[in-house]
Amino acid sequence: MFLGVTASVMNWDADGTCCSIVLEDNPLVDFVELPDTCQGLYYCNILSGVIRGALEMVAMKTEVTWIRDMLRGDDAYELQVKLLKQVPEEYPYKDDE
Repeated sequence: MFLGVTASVMNWDADGTCCSIVLEDNPLVDFVELPDTCQGLYYCNILSGVIRGALEMVAMKTEVTWIRDMLRGDDAYELQVKLLKQVPEEYPYKDDE
């Protein structure tokens, strides 16, 4: 939402712990071309860190990886989000005192 990008969530697994986020547009790559020597580089990897960090703020430990990237010749931008565990919330003080 911050980047002004519309995304679709799809490809849920049977357990409901893994899905794909497909981005319709990616403003981070508007003026980027990867040279042949950098084809292994995931230029937009910062987005996977942003998603992982945001989910950690709501007590979800996740793994976020790129599946498809248009800079590498694919037809879309797709990230896979896998829930590893939900972290129990810890309170720094006791309510009964």
